[in-house]
This record gives sequence, C-alpha cells and structure tokens, in this order.
Amino acid sequence: MPNMSLEKVKMPEQEADVRNKNFKEVALGYTLEQAQEEATRCLNCRHKPCMNGCPVGVPIPEFIQHVAEGDIEAAYQTIKRENALPAICGRVCPQENQCEGKCVRAIKGEAVGIGRLERFVADYHMALNKEEKVEIEKNHHKVAIVGSGPAGITCAGELAKRGYDVTVFEALHETGGVLVYGIPEFRLPKALVAKEVDNVKKLGVHVETNVIVGRSITIDELKEEGYEAIFVGSGAGLPRFMGIPGENLNGVYAANEFLTRVNLMKAYQFPDHPTPVKISEKVAVIGGGNVAMDAARTAKRLGAKEVYIVYRRGEEELPARKEEIHHAKEEGIIFKLLNNPIAIHGEDGWVKSMECVEMTLGEPDASGRRRPVEKEGSEFLLEVGTVIEAIGQSPNPLIRQTTPGLETQKWGGIIVEEETMATSKDGVYAGGDVVTGAATVILAMGAGKNAAKAIDEALNKQ
Repeated sequence: MPNMSLEKVKMPEQEADVRNKNFKEVALGYTLEQAQEEATRCLNCRHKPCMNGCPVGVPIPEFIQHVAEGDIEAAYQTIKRENALPAICGRVCPQENQCEGKCVRAIKGEAVGIGRLERFVADYHMALNKEEKVEIEKNHHKVAIVGSGPAGITCAGELAKRGYDVTVFEALHETGGVLVYGIPEFRLPKALVAKEVDNVKKLGVHVETNVIVGRSITIDELKEEGYEAIFVGSGAGLPRFMGIPGENLNGVYAANEFLTRVNLMKAYQFPDHPTPVKISEKVAVIGGGNVAMDAARTAKRLGAKEVYIVYRRGEEELPARKEEIHHAKEEGIIFKLLNNPIAIHGEDGWVKSMECVEMTLGEPDASGRRRPVEKEGSEFLLEVGTVIEAIGQSPNPLIRQTTPGLETQKWGGIIVEEETMATSKDGVYAGGDVVTGAATVILAMGAGKNAAKAIDEALNKQ
C-alpha cells in the first residue's frame, strides 16, 4: 500500500542562525530510511505525468520504485540513463515547476519529493566510491563543445557515449560553467560538481580550460581543425545594469561578478585565497530571481548585518524558487518589495545610499504579470554601502561577432531550430542560456541532449 501522507518527509537542514554564518550546505539530505519512506508516497501512476515535466526524460516512477525497495544502485543507474548530473539536478532544479508540478499527489497535499530522492540516490552512489568501467567503441568523428556548463557537459557526455571524440573548450580555469561560478557553495558544493564533471570525463571527453572561443580560437578555425560539428553552450555571462545614476561607484557589483569572486575564486576564504570582496554592514540586492537570492544570502554569510532584496513587484511575482525565498527569509534577509531603485548616491567614490521609489501594481504587461507603476512623491533613501544588481544576463558577444553567418536575436541570443538546436551556420548547434537567456540548469541539459541526438543523426548520414 502507498504511503498516503499529505506531506513530504522533512529534509534535515542546518539551523537558520547557524547556516547564515557559514558556507556549508543548507540541506543535509535524507537518510536511507527517510528516502524509502518518501519513495512509498509515489503512486506509480500508469500515465507517469511527472515524466512529462522532466526536460531530460528521467524514468521517475521506475527509479523511485527502486528506492522504495532499497536497491539504490539500480535507482542510480535508472536516473543515469537520461541524466548525466543527478546530484546537481537534485539540488538546484525547480522541481516544483517541472516533475513535481505534474505529480498527482500535489492535487491533495504535497508532491512526492522527486528532487530530494534524486539527490539522495546520487549522493548514496558517490559515497560508495564505485568505479564504473566504461567501454565505448569509437566512431572516429570529432565534435567540439564550447563551454562546460550544464548544456555543454551534457552534450559532451551524450556524444561520448555514442563513440565520438569530444573536446570541450572552457573559457575559465575550472570546468562547470554557471555550476561553479554562479551557484553558491551552500546550495551546490564545488567538490560535488567536480565529481559529476569527472564522471563525464571518464567517458573519454577531453577538456581544455582557459580557451576563449571567439578570441583564443574562432568557430571557423575549429572547423578547419577537423571538428565536424560544434555545439555552443557558452551561457549568458554578460551582466545587465539598470542604467541609473551612480552605478560607477565603488561598492556596486553585477551579481555574476560578485558570485564569481566568491564561488569560483573563493573570496569567502580571503586571505587564504587571494581574491578580495568588500562587503559593507548594509547591502542592497536589486532583483527577485534565484541569482538575487544567492547574492543576498552570500552577502549575509560574508558578514553583512542587514541585507535587503529590493524588487519592484510584490511577493507573488517574485521569480525565485519558493524554497530559496523561504530560506532567505529564515536567514534574516529583509524583503523590500514594491520598491524600485532610481539612483545610487556616493561619498568619496563609494556607495553611501540608494534612492528608491515606491511602486503599485497596475494592469498586466506582455509577460502576464501586473505592471509596476511609480507612486508619485514616494522617493526615499536606503542607507547601504554595497549594491548588487541581479537583473539578468545576456550572452557574451565574442562568438556572434567572430562567426560569420551565425544569426542571433537583437539581445544577443543565438537563433536555433527548436527540435535539433541547429543554428543558421552549417554544422554549428547551440543550446542553454546562450539561446534562451538565463534559465534553469535542467532546461540547459535538455538542450544539450537534443543537440547531441541531432549531431549524431546528422553525422551518421554523411
């Protein structure tokens, strides 16, 4: 008989007043007993609606059944058939909008904790340190992957399993893309990302770091070197700014610069690591998405006494995951909603305060959300010494500027054919944030899988 509890098995976590002072992982994960208990909540529906919500097509009821039976290795192998990065997806995927959002149990009560179970299975497997023997027959086709983030590393792994000689070109000094520079240690430990990337390398994927495609080498030069297909998964690392007065003051950061310094360059361990990051006692983070939550929670851990999320819409319109909002509130982040910054003021070149205006919500705009409207005469000053802007990113222009024949959107995203991820340039494919703008890890992985399938079909026709 299924476990008909209306609530998920609670995930153990660090206490809020403890975790907001360290960079250790917030959620501590299930025990085997807790995982089995949660797994028995799955009804194993015949039509499997949860799978329709998974961008990479994990056979969810099948792996959960293995967990319920206590065969965790079988559960892991079931997930790995479709998902190259289960420990990562179990932590950072917005399951509530994807697999769990389709779960029948969510009609009355909470969905089955699919993400929590995926995380448990991956962690359990890793803890056993099992060496997986991989024997792949090579087909002697060469493929280049630009970027080692979730789209690139997924595409690389899928092609390697099919026998391709795959080389990944990564601009930074570490592999992982946004997984290492954009997501804080307390949400996604870097050692775990390294293990997941190593699993892909064991398939025979070669990685070259410190190679900026578009500068170190161009797409056309990669073709000249014999790469028969190229997948561009270079992400969206170019920050956007509001264009308000005072953004050139010291103490103003783009969120991706701030998070890169802390996450990838380990500024939180300064001076043991030589990258400093200056945080004042009062910090304002502009934006309401996951990146804003990450920046705010990071600033708190770096010693800020007051950290504000300043967002021009209300709580219902916050685009961040509910879990991230909940954790931020628990950790003492102050939400100043229905407020919009209009200027940053300084003293001696450093941020002193941020001028804001109160907003009300009017009629829905093109996005379907109610449009924020300024309240006349409601300006006020927020005394802060650091401002972090988390209002979105766009793709770096280097590849589009150095690749003749590559069609892009006005905002810089590469235009692709939706099913195959093929671009306007023969033999070049693209996916992930470089196509969609900043989105989710699992959607980028889905794009990488689709591109790998299309590349395989195209090269097998030759």
